[in-house]
Amino acid sequence: MNNLWKYIIISSAIVLAAIVLAGAYTQRYRTNNGSITVTGLGETEFTSDIIVVNAKFSTENYDAADGYRMMERNRTEIEEFLKEHGVSSEDVSFDMLSSYKMTNSVYEEGKYIGERFAGYRLTQSFSIESNDVEAVEEAARGLSSLIGEGISIEVDNPMYFFSKLESVKLDLIAAAAADARQRAELIANNSNAGLGTLIWSRAGVFQITAATGDEEFSAGGSFNLSSREKKARVTVRSEFKIANIQ
Repeated sequence: MNNLWKYIIISSAIVLAAIVLAGAYTQRYRTNNGSITVTGLGETEFTSDIIVVNAKFSTENYDAADGYRMMERNRTEIEEFLKEHGVSSEDVSFDMLSSYKMTNSVYEEGKYIGERFAGYRLTQSFSIESNDVEAVEEAARGLSSLIGEGISIEVDNPMYFFSKLESVKLDLIAAAAADARQRAELIANNSNAGLGTLIWSRAGVFQITAATGDEEFSAGGSFNLSSREKKARVTVRSEFKIANIQ
């Protein structure tokens, strides 16, 4: 009889130890796995409503005064050209004219002996910034034709911006955060659990690319300037508590 009680006590101790260990394991599992981390996506396409075109024209002349007068004539022709193509003078900004003294290296019997004055090179940059994207695009394409009029001009490719970009960014963050919560709820519901409170949430960098094509993303964020039609996207990474674990 005494031996029977001894076996009963030993068996009870083993069962109790098993229950304690099981409870400890379960508690550890719930503690380490009591949250869900998800990444939500916000994405939209938009059309740029601001165009910027940078350009410059120049001339070379042995006499600085003659060169200046030629630059004034060239500037007038450029202004008239832009006006004829529907570009408002208020959207055109001319920088200060710069002058550079040119020299030629002089050699005698193959030996360098100094520099000889060769005249002046005068350059003036200007930029066009406008909401009339179509008019400026057409004008920018035609500016190079002034070369045929004797004007040495260089025109950069247009850059496109969006005046309401900050509003787009805020909307994207909200959409990405909502998407993250929806994903977390889906995971929780399909795991026989409920979704608890938000632990933390962090937005990633914005990626603004051309609306079409396979432009690569950048770890520091990208900002496409060459395409009028753009696509913006951002991710939000969030962690939620798990409630009512079955």
